[in-house]
Amino acid sequence: MNTASLPRRRFLCQTAAVGAAAALARAGAPGAPPAPDPASPPGIVDTHVTLFRWPFRRLKYDATPALVAKLRRHRITEAWAGTHEALLHKDLAGANERLAAECRTHGEGLLRPFGSVNLAWPDWEEDLRRCHEEHRMPGVRLFPGYQTFDLSHPDLGRLIQLTAARGLILQIVFQMEDPRVHHPLLSLPVVDARPLVPLLERTPAARVQLLHFAGNVAGTDLRALVDRTGAWFEFSRWEGNGRLGQLIRPAPGGARPSVPAARVLFGSHAPYFPVETGLLRLFESPLDAETLHGLMHRNARRLLPA
Repeated sequence: MNTASLPRRRFLCQTAAVGAAAALARAGAPGAPPAPDPASPPGIVDTHVTLFRWPFRRLKYDATPALVAKLRRHRITEAWAGTHEALLHKDLAGANERLAAECRTHGEGLLRPFGSVNLAWPDWEEDLRRCHEEHRMPGVRLFPGYQTFDLSHPDLGRLIQLTAARGLILQIVFQMEDPRVHHPLLSLPVVDARPLVPLLERTPAARVQLLHFAGNVAGTDLRALVDRTGAWFEFSRWEGNGRLGQLIRPAPGGARPSVPAARVLFGSHAPYFPVETGLLRLFESPLDAETLHGLMHRNARRLLPA
């Protein structure tokens, strides 16, 4: 392939398609579970996409029909969708209502809406109730930092308990973009994961997933979350060649803690990131078919409320 003549996005798309096929073929090597029939490829559940306009610049797929078409081209059969409006809008009830309507109108059966609440503002319990009872959402998504609170907020423990009691998934976004490209007027704090550990220990039934989370440099917060809680993860921020495989199957004596493959889900962070980057992470590590299918869809099905 002459990459010099191809636009970058088209090159990534073609590379991802070839790599995904190679990964499934590799997974069918002797001693591994049989690869799925290519005529009936497995679908992917993308647990981290976001709808509407990114506040600071236009994104190529920020129109929902275009994003849905893009996801379908890459075998995404279901996508858990939050809303960019939750970052800065004060009327979250309206933002959640628009998100639910957008998923119904343009989701084509692919999008599952994940509304948002803001612990820093009054009456967030009512926003949670509406997400669950009126909009029938399977979970809610928090954006600490943008929503002017951090994980030491005194109401976070109550939110975790309420989502667990309602059987909802609670997604916590640790970062939306690299701090080096933040708008000059933004001064966002680094979200510290450590206060989350004792809260999850006290509510082991909670379904909490960390989005765009890689842990601190030393890996101590990631180790505590893996060893002491039942938190789930997605891999959109696990950057580096083979990083996915390195984290779920680290080399003996490695400095980074291992993350159980059964608690890792596919997440693309689209449309901010190209969908192809999530696919690249899947096949650049040597994973067997059982692990691939878990990451692609089975783990997400286990996390979803019954």
